[in-house]
Amino acid sequence: MRTRRLGALEVSEIGLGCMGMSFAYGQPDDIESVATIHRALELGVTLFNTSDEYAGGKNEALLAEALAGRRDKALINTKFGYYFDADGNRHISGEPEYVRNACEASLKRLNTDYIDIYSIHRVGLETPIEETIGAMARLVEAGKVRAIGISEAGADTLRRAHATHPIAALETEYSLWSRTAAENILPVCRELGIGFVAYAPLGRGFLTGTIRDAADLGEQDRRHILPRFAPENIAQNIGLVETLNGIANDLGCKPAQVALAWVLSRGDDIVPIPGTKRRIYLEENVEACEVTLPSDVLDLLDEAFPPGIAAGERYHDAMIGEMGR
Repeated sequence: MRTRRLGALEVSEIGLGCMGMSFAYGQPDDIESVATIHRALELGVTLFNTSDEYAGGKNEALLAEALAGRRDKALINTKFGYYFDADGNRHISGEPEYVRNACEASLKRLNTDYIDIYSIHRVGLETPIEETIGAMARLVEAGKVRAIGISEAGADTLRRAHATHPIAALETEYSLWSRTAAENILPVCRELGIGFVAYAPLGRGFLTGTIRDAADLGEQDRRHILPRFAPENIAQNIGLVETLNGIANDLGCKPAQVALAWVLSRGDDIVPIPGTKRRIYLEENVEACEVTLPSDVLDLLDEAFPPGIAAGERYHDAMIGEMGR
């Protein structure tokens, strides 16, 4: 497994998104999820991404269980920022006291003395980013956090955050069908020397070619509420997958591997974190690191997947409003 850098940290060139093991994508399977994390370590994957929001912290606890006796082989990237009130309404906080308390709670669930990359899940409006980053910097000084990250931030916020304390990683959705980050945030990351963590590099599973209509998703699958997975948009987006399937067949690999190889080809400062809770898909994803896309294939992908090609927004309006702040 080759490596890339997120700030001062050296990580595997592909990480593992753990969210779907506990939350959002169908029925959890803790036994297979733990086995998947163990297999990831065997394959040289070192970066594991989670959040205190995923299943109310259960995803962090699951990762702790899997890393018992193996903590030194893994770099944990967890996030904070979302909380729920008594009525179940979701809010965002970057208030310093909340940052400290959230970190302590994550450390306990993760059963560790330190977090490798501690990230703001979303930027709130009530607390200046300098105050939030300042609180995180004190966690670094205390040895509880090794590096600071931020997710789905806008360019101005990223600059202000980095001026307060070096930011190791900016985490944002990035894939063949979600390319906006390359226009508005990746250039800023490169200017400032900030690594880029690409979440949902497989389009939340759509670019694997296994989703043909909404019925392919379980009843409780969170993708039902995402605009791109509305039946009418799936019907339009199927054509994109057909193109990807054709390219994969010509190369003798899986469409998911082509999609991941494309993200990896965008720059050595980009680390995709495809999520899965099954070993078979993990192994396929890791094999994408060995797929080289010829220049003519890259041109074909650019032609087939221009920015904005996907039918439907990646999130509903309320969540879109939380991004790019």
